[in-house]
Amino acid sequence: MSFWLFSRIFGDCLRELMSHGTLLHNSSFFLQFHQPINSSMLLRQQSCWNFGNVVSEGSRGLQVSKQGWVSVYHAQVRVMCLQMIASIERYEVGTEAKICDRGESNATPYIQTLRKLPLEELSGKVVMVRFDSTLLLREAPDIEIQSVNRALFTIKYLYNAGAKLLLASDWGRSKNSVLLSTQAVADHLSSVIQLKVMPANGISGYRQPKMEESEKTDILLLENLSKSREEFANCVVFAEKLSSGVEIFVNDAFSLSHKILASTVGVARFCHSSVAGFCFEEELSQIMEVVETTQYPYLSIIGGGNLLEKATALRHLASKCDGLVFIGRMAFQIMHALGLPVSLKFVEHGAVEEAAEIIRLARHRNIPILFPKDFWCVSDFPPKIHDVFPSTGILNGWTPVGLGPSSLSEIFSLLLKSKKVLWIGPVEFGASREDTHGASDLAMLLEKISGGCDVIIVGNAACKAVMETTSSLSSYSMFESASVVWDYLKGRTLPGVAALDRAYPFELDWNAIFADPSLPLTVDIGSGNGLFLFKVARRCKSVNFLGLEINKKLVKRCLDFVQQQGLKNVYFISTNATTTFRSITSSYLGEMVLVSIQCPNPDFNKTEQRWRMLQRGLIEAIAELLATDGKVFLQSDIVEVAIRMKEQFLMYGKGRLHIVDGVGDIEVDDGGWLKENPFGIRSDWEQHVVDRGAPMYRLLMAKVDVGGSNKSG
Repeated sequence: MSFWLFSRIFGDCLRELMSHGTLLHNSSFFLQFHQPINSSMLLRQQSCWNFGNVVSEGSRGLQVSKQGWVSVYHAQVRVMCLQMIASIERYEVGTEAKICDRGESNATPYIQTLRKLPLEELSGKVVMVRFDSTLLLREAPDIEIQSVNRALFTIKYLYNAGAKLLLASDWGRSKNSVLLSTQAVADHLSSVIQLKVMPANGISGYRQPKMEESEKTDILLLENLSKSREEFANCVVFAEKLSSGVEIFVNDAFSLSHKILASTVGVARFCHSSVAGFCFEEELSQIMEVVETTQYPYLSIIGGGNLLEKATALRHLASKCDGLVFIGRMAFQIMHALGLPVSLKFVEHGAVEEAAEIIRLARHRNIPILFPKDFWCVSDFPPKIHDVFPSTGILNGWTPVGLGPSSLSEIFSLLLKSKKVLWIGPVEFGASREDTHGASDLAMLLEKISGGCDVIIVGNAACKAVMETTSSLSSYSMFESASVVWDYLKGRTLPGVAALDRAYPFELDWNAIFADPSLPLTVDIGSGNGLFLFKVARRCKSVNFLGLEINKKLVKRCLDFVQQQGLKNVYFISTNATTTFRSITSSYLGEMVLVSIQCPNPDFNKTEQRWRMLQRGLIEAIAELLATDGKVFLQSDIVEVAIRMKEQFLMYGKGRLHIVDGVGDIEVDDGGWLKENPFGIRSDWEQHVVDRGAPMYRLLMAKVDVGGSNKSG
């Protein structure tokens, strides 16, 4: 874009701004967007199940207005306000999780995967793989288990692509592993992968093998992560050390996705790309099938206890499945809520209301809720005697240890009618496991129907029972970590998934977004409340404006306003621009002539105020996709942030971006910063900074032609 076009876009804006003044804070913009049980019905069996509509609660979480913070003038108070906003947003998310069956966070999580990463980007790159020790460090890994097979394939795929591999995991705590030293684990992996694995002699990222090692070393293995407290605390310093020299991070340990670890979450901020391995990708796909299905009837068999803690997940299952069968301690909570006689030692304190709510939802959808009719029980005192008791008639001094014959028969009759079955949680009641036979009995029932039914097994105890009884593991989808599935069913965002690069979920229809998608495009990264773009878009009809903002609520308000005002040249997308900028803008039909990044929130936990959003991948995408002579506008009221932005764009722009010394009549101060905004349009925060007499640090960069394609992404 030549400078005359740059002036053309914003010249009218400047004149109108000088004539009418600048809107400091339009609070009215925000105001436009501020708004006894019959057990017999539940237990009846039908030859043909009824399919009701999914019931979800209509109430929403507490809506907290956050616009007031922009009137704060002191920089230190601003820090406090930013922290307060973060706390409010965390509270809102927590509140919604409690009262809603399912939140937006549990929509299909689109991420970047190793499968979609071009092979040429792997050759010669240092790649760290976080693998699952429960899969690859078994004494005898069974490649018939699909997750084991895919975990091995991830490592071999990277090796064959020419990547320099660094493996990381934790071990020694797993019951499946008796390996302790790094050398012993390296030797074990060498035999399993059929590639030479050597200890990396430390925890600090990749090191080039010594000359005497290079011919006999294919892969390096970091020390045991379970020895480091910093791993479980997601220590930033530890994560940076762990990823030292690493360019691409591949997470293949989906079973740890519910945890915030340095090796799964922390390292992602320091690597050029963070993607899902083949095992991670497949298990993520399978866990989504727990929620969404086309196979009906869909039956859930639920074991374990702690109904109160899992109530949100259970409500969701009740809204999706065609029947719920409780086989563990939670069965007694359901019976208690139905008013049936249950020994108080089996009743969970405070869970009656939640259990009753699950029953009400099942009744509304006309689906059955079953609990065991009888149990095998063992006497509490020696000599231990086994006997069968009805579930409502267990005598004092006896404890249930397994499902009785009538219960198994009733469950089997439901299984025969099912096309999909989820078994989650153990068949345990607190007694010693050696007395429990319910898991193996249930596993044998599932073996009989597995050929014509999709069966999902969740939890260590359930997976173990199936592995001991089945003749073909390939007919099951298995998750040994029940915590991941429970968290997903609760609607929680899985940190290990959120840390991976997001791939934009669909192809954008630019013709539906803009009236004329061939016009020049301006992109504002971190568009916030959108007021800056709204002002500019109204004054300049010959350019399209796109706002990228990670806050979904702000984007929704902006899109509502766009629709209300009938604007045809401005649009907003809720996304993490750090990782989706390329996939979004590369398909635009016209030229991208300007990218602006204004007053980003700094990371106040770092002395150099490192901006978390501005990373190498984003800068490279901007430099590649921007039109020749296109502009990048950077500004911040914090000099450390502005300097770092300038340095990073010069470093990662690959010689394509150069600083514009002057813009028209606007002077440059001694530090090389523009004294005025070259557009004549100020964002809300910029206006507040100027009003309090504080400096703004502004910079304009232009792209020069180096003979490459503008849309090479």
